[in-house]
Parts: sequence; C-alpha cells; structure tokens
Amino acid sequence: MESHSTAMSQITCKFGGSSLADSDCFRAVQKIIQSSDERKYIVPSAPGKRRPDDKKITDLLYAWHGLLRQDLDASQPRGMIAARFEQLATELKIAFPVHDLLEEIAKEAVKYDTPDYMASRGEYLNGQLLAKLLGAVFVDPAECIKFDDEGLLDPVTYDLLGAKLKGDTRFVIPGFYGSMPDGRIRTFSRGGSDVTGAIVARASTSRLYENWTDVSGFLMADPRIVPGAKRIDEITYQELRELAYMGAQVLHDEAIFPVRDSGIPINIRNTKDPDNPGTMILPARESKDIICGVAGRSGFTMINIEKALMNKERGFGRRVLTVLEEHGVSFEHMPTGIDTISLIVRDEEIANHGPAVLKAIERTCQPDRVSLSPGLAIIATVGQGMAGHTGVAAKLTGALANASVNIRVIDQGSSENNIIVGVEDKDLDSAVRAIYSAFTE
Repeated sequence: MESHSTAMSQITCKFGGSSLADSDCFRAVQKIIQSSDERKYIVPSAPGKRRPDDKKITDLLYAWHGLLRQDLDASQPRGMIAARFEQLATELKIAFPVHDLLEEIAKEAVKYDTPDYMASRGEYLNGQLLAKLLGAVFVDPAECIKFDDEGLLDPVTYDLLGAKLKGDTRFVIPGFYGSMPDGRIRTFSRGGSDVTGAIVARASTSRLYENWTDVSGFLMADPRIVPGAKRIDEITYQELRELAYMGAQVLHDEAIFPVRDSGIPINIRNTKDPDNPGTMILPARESKDIICGVAGRSGFTMINIEKALMNKERGFGRRVLTVLEEHGVSFEHMPTGIDTISLIVRDEEIANHGPAVLKAIERTCQPDRVSLSPGLAIIATVGQGMAGHTGVAAKLTGALANASVNIRVIDQGSSENNIIVGVEDKDLDSAVRAIYSAFTE
C-alpha cells in the first residue's frame, strides 16, 4: 500500500449505486479503497440495480413513504429492503442489525410529510454497512451537512464536517442528504451523492475527488449517436458545465461548485475498470485539441420577433424579457440582429404559454411580426482550444453543410470556447456526428 503522507494528500471517493449493487461490487470497492492509504473519505450512494428488472433501494423507500402517508400496508417494500441488506451482510460476513434499524426508521418516518427522510435511508444504511466492512468511522451527514431556511447549503457545513473528519482513520459519510435548521432531514436532488462527495472533498481539504461510477469518464460525444466516441482525458470545470447543460450527464451539475471554489480536481473513474485513468476535471488545462466535446438535445422552441428600427428603440429587449418573466418563462439563448430578436426556450418552459406570450409581446412591444418555431434542437461544440483558432466556425458550418443539415440559428460567446447551433429536431444525430467527425478525424 502507498504510504500516508500529509493532509493534502488525502482523497475523497464517492461510489455510485451501480458500484455498490451487490456483495461482489462491495468487495471491488473495498479493494479500490484499500489499494491506497490516501483514499480516506468515502461517500456511498444507496445500492443500485443488480439487474435490469431489479428495484433500486431508493425507489422502494419512496414507495414505503407513499404507503405510510396513505395508512396502507408498507410491509412489501420494507421486506424487500430488509432482504436486500440481509443478503449483503450475510455474503460480506458482517453482523448488521437490519431489522432493528428499519424499525427505528419506521418510527421516525411518521414525523415527516415529505419523503426526504425516508429517501435518505438507503444511503444511511449503506453507509453503515460499508463502514463496518472497511473498519471505518461512520459520520451521519445530518449532524454536519446543513441547509439554511431556504433549503440552500449553509457554509457552516464546511467547518462542522471538517471537524468530524479529523483523525488518522477512514471515514464513511453517506451521500444525498443533510439537515435543516430544525434538524429535519433534507435531501439533495436525485444524484445528490455527487454533491455530498464534493462537499466532503472541500471540508477535508482533499487533494482529489474521485467519483467512481459505471463509466470510464466522459466521452467526446454520446456513444448512442457516435459509436466509439473518444474518451476525454482532461476537461475544465467550465467546459464540463457547457457539455452537461446540453445533456452530457455523468456528474450532478451542482457537484462542481464546492470543489471548483477550492481548485480540487475531480477524477471520473469506473469501478469495473479501475486501471482506466478516466477523465480529470481541472480548474485549468493546456489544450491539445480544438474541441473537447460536442453534445446536443432536442425539445426547444424559438420565439421570433421582427421590428423595423428595433435597434433605435430604447428598452425594447427589456420589455420582451419582462413578458417572459411575467409568464414564468426563462430563456436559454438570445441571438439578435439589427431588427430582429430570437429567444430560444425549452419546450417545458413555454408549455401552454405560447399564445399568451405572443399576445403579450404584440401588446407590449408592437413588433411587425412575432411567431413561434417549435421542433428545434440545440448543439454545443465546446473546447477552450477554439479560442483564437482560425477557421473553427468555417469547419463546423462546412461539416453541417456536407451533411445536408440546415442551420436555423448560430451563436458564439465572447470567450470563444463554445459555438451553439440550432437545427431541426430530425437533424440532431446527423449534425452531432458531422461535427464530431470534422474535429476528430
């Protein structure tokens, strides 16, 4: 084993549900952790599916809560949870009082109207089990990961948690939850164990946050669209945000912020392939390639507004955005011309508000024309190597032209790290393939 050195050599490891699905997975995780003394802070999710038709522990806990709220018999989901943890404990040869713990959970759950408490118990139980397997100290996040009255992470968390993580031993801190000022359990959104891992890494001043999952890092494109897409070796926090926004999801979005503020790198690793270096997410990097990835998704609508001499009319853009705000609609992009403004919104945002928004724009802004164009897909081509590189836009648009893809809208930010194009929904896959090929082959 590697020797334990200074405090800054410590590593925080988060293991997802697929990495802890059964006893074989537990043993693989144990081997990974014990292969380095630096892996000191361990953040587990609840056990995931063992097979496609299996039930996730978290889903069973939600079902249990729902039955309790209706005064119905919850013995079925409770029994399935008990059987799952009993099997894990038996196969791992660990004494684990599953039924006593579930009885405590059942008594506490009746105090909660929301499902947060019950939903968090998968991580709570799995954390205790993993701590026993590792001979580690169990730290309950309810005692040291704090939300404020608005449900936002309270910065006092870092001091409270940091104090709990002192000592020359390993610590297991379950993911996904913390507590409100009144002590009630509150969860992060689904996938929130990623966020817990980032919080633990920052509170413990770890040198690295390893996020272990079932993929070997990020790929330059969705493999369902581009089979054999290359792995991204390194990516910056900002580049990741751009790709994740367009649907390239491996890591919970909010997991970036706690470690970004402290400059702690994130390493996405695969528990099934632990020798693969995965993807490093860094504060900054030297760009070897023009782009690091391309990602896209459908489900957008464009609001088209035309008015002669729009650029001479003070406050026109403000009035348009005020209409959206009054209808509870947020926009994603706003390409403009001298006499035109286009607002790109998600379909779920515009929903049934389309006709009302158009009428309000007509009444408030008196445009010459205003219309909706649904069926839009947005593609982001991302990479800090694009900045200052001549011919990037030409290569991208040329690739789309060669693939017979019509560009409905194109937008590039001042950082030159991202080019956004809008195409018809039906052209999404062929557009992503064309852009990927143009910059990698």
